Amino acid sequence: MLADAVPLYPLYALLFSAHGLSHAQISALLAVWSLTGVVAEVPTGALADRFSRTGSMAAGGAVQALAYVLWTAFPGFAAFAAGFVLWGIGGTLVSGAVEAWLYDSLVELGAPERFRRVYGRLDACELFAQVPAAVGATVLLPIGGFELVGWVSAATCLGAAVVAARLPEPARHDDGPVPADDADDADDADDADDAEATGEAGEPAGPGYLATLRAGVVAAARTPGVPAALLVVALLTSFDNIEEYFGLLAEDWRVPVQWVPLAVLGIPLAGAAGALLAARIRDTWATPLLSAGIGLFAVAGLWAQPAGLALVAVFYALYRGVLVVAEARLQECITSGARATVTSIAGVGTELAGLLVFAAWAAAGLTAALVLAAVIALAVTPGLRSRNPGRFRAVR
Repeated sequence: MLADAVPLYPLYALLFSAHGLSHAQISALLAVWSLTGVVAEVPTGALADRFSRTGSMAAGGAVQALAYVLWTAFPGFAAFAAGFVLWGIGGTLVSGAVEAWLYDSLVELGAPERFRRVYGRLDACELFAQVPAAVGATVLLPIGGFELVGWVSAATCLGAAVVAARLPEPARHDDGPVPADDADDADDADDADDAEATGEAGEPAGPGYLATLRAGVVAAARTPGVPAALLVVALLTSFDNIEEYFGLLAEDWRVPVQWVPLAVLGIPLAGAAGALLAARIRDTWATPLLSAGIGLFAVAGLWAQPAGLALVAVFYALYRGVLVVAEARLQECITSGARATVTSIAGVGTELAGLLVFAAWAAAGLTAALVLAAVIALAVTPGLRSRNPGRFRAVR
């Protein structure tokens, strides 16, 4: 929760605007963020599987703090772009590691079937954290401007890194073998990593980095149900990039700049409520709920008044509930010990699809983004309705 209570979150688009960046330049910065994720997502996921998931989460917080230091000390397009590269790397160190850590922790407790409920609560906590972030932004900005907000944000991320480093590391669980036709490939990767995978006493210390990476890719491609679940998660999560524009929407809909953080606060709170209720959502309800939410968002866009943010909040509640359902289905399908790597592959798809969101907004604003949302809803319908072959299969 601490990692999401960053006061710069509701303000950074306004920070860019205050330094003279256009909407197209802001979209370009967000595209840099996504491209960094595409490059770093899977390699950092394999690092979390090979070494430590809690260590990966801690490193992610530290790198993100460095990004905010750069933004605060050297504001400008180049520094903003470099900061997004660092933030992107920090995000990929956390992405996949969190879900894998949580799922394996529940398996260790003998309760993998609780993942949807617990992950929904975690998702809600991340969204609730935007309350102190918004309050902090509202209080700090008049006192010390964007500079004070930036330094406090960096300190918050460092605090989150310290907390992550102190979390217990659960045992890894591998409930399925590598497919036979890929056994030779896995053996080759193991041979390449012999030096890394052998301890000082000559005893095996687990598979090497390349073998872990290969196992995750194989599991993503060959495990029944996983490819479809990855596609659904990637497409759905990509549209969460629309959140980056909520502050700009509020400003366009005539909300005074100083009140923007509080005006958009109801949106993540509604999303948290949706995530908390995700355990009650049947898989067959997912597409109708998502479609209804997109329709309400479209009405808000046509209205273009401050009160329209309430309709955006309802959309976000429905969307986040469906997203938790999709994430849970993916984790239930994964049987490989390279869980963080497999989950990170969804992250790559998210970043690639997310570029379409940024491009749509840069080209035609909210209208194009909503058309893209409708296309995504249609594309994920078969995957959300299909039977989940891996449900509750992962046991200790």
